[in-house]
Amino acid sequence: MTDKVAALQALTPNAQWVLRGDDLEWLDEVQTQPTDAAIAAKIVQLQAEYDAAAYARSRQAAYPSIQDCIHALLDGGDTLTDLQTLRAAVKSANPKP
Repeated sequence: MTDKVAALQALTPNAQWVLRGDDLEWLDEVQTQPTDAAIAAKIVQLQAEYDAAAYARSRQAAYPSIQDCIHALLDGGDTLTDLQTLRAAVKSANPKP
């Protein structure tokens, strides 16, 4: 879920502001305060980007651990083949959009 803070940080990196509830107090003297419409549009964009990467988060949770990968590389043979089979299954179950 994307929020107003993330949108403000994306629109105006390093700007100074305070958000109390939904009230924005703009403190920055260099960057211009974004409009409510610009903030709302950025929230929609960031949410769409987050949603589009759902497959990557699912894959990451299902992939074998780094330790398992290292052991498979060091052991080779069937262990490495099993690891490659598992990775292929994870990718198949969680395809890119």
